[in-house]
Amino acid sequence: MNIEIKEGFCIDLYGFSGTAVNKNWAATGSGLMNKLWQEIKASKLEHKGINVWVYEKDNALFAGIELVSPEKTGMELKQVRVAKYASFKHIGPYQKLGESYAAMKAELEQKGIEFCLPFLEVYGHWTPDDSKLETDILFSLR
Repeated sequence: MNIEIKEGFCIDLYGFSGTAVNKNWAATGSGLMNKLWQEIKASKLEHKGINVWVYEKDNALFAGIELVSPEKTGMELKQVRVAKYASFKHIGPYQKLGESYAAMKAELEQKGIEFCLPFLEVYGHWTPDDSKLETDILFSLR
């Protein structure tokens, strides 16, 4: 597994937050993304096209996107600032992200590297070939 340790990740996201009841992350995230894209289309907001999910304590999940020029919207602003983080590029179906998470956690633990929330998923541009989907997984480090 090719995990990179990096310094400084900062991003201002606009979107919506929710709670993953019974840790049903996929259903929660999909619902938040649907709400996000409805708002973007209705308000004709210019965006950078990259979806980001932010996993936080107490099963909180934020789904957002960077806007080209932030305007007054009905969406929440989430400013994510991480001093140091571990990064891994998952290539393949979203349904296999859990496997990458497990491998990433195991490798970091084996190396004695402590990680903490928030975790982020930065989704690459969508393609109908799910074997080519790219998702950057970021773990905050202590």
